Amino acid sequence: MADTETQGNGQDPAQQFAIQKIYVKDLSFESPNAPGVFTTDFKPQVNVELNTNGQSIGENVYEVVLSITVTVKQGDNTAYLVEVQQAGIFNIQGMPEDQLAGMLAVFCPSIIFPYAREAISDVATRGGFPQLLLAPVDFNAMYAQHLEQQKAQQATH
Repeated sequence: MADTETQGNGQDPAQQFAIQKIYVKDLSFESPNAPGVFTTDFKPQVNVELNTNGQSIGENVYEVVLSITVTVKQGDNTAYLVEVQQAGIFNIQGMPEDQLAGMLAVFCPSIIFPYAREAISDVATRGGFPQLLLAPVDFNAMYAQHLEQQKAQQATH
């Protein structure tokens, strides 16, 4: 006989998750050394910086913003710089506070990342450079590292 308190997957039926919107919040591209950068053999060095931020924007509604900055250098010169803030609006209900933090830091950015990756690749190509596909990101590991840093800071205070 089925338990009326939980669904077959073991989750509380009051817990709900829905994607309302995924969108580009901010996007910029710079190629400060063009056209000179196109006259040399292109051997890029790529640096990727990534941050996430989740905040409540209404009752059970959250915006999660994934910020990625990609700096591509050719020797000492910047070939191009791409900054994207890919965002999503999510409806999350019935989630305990500790699980909600993980949803906003891990699950939601994992949904948004492929869109940001595509935007970066597209703008790099439109800027005259080869396609740039970012490697997958382990948001779970990033969140675990963040939690460890918080524990270490609390231990020193």
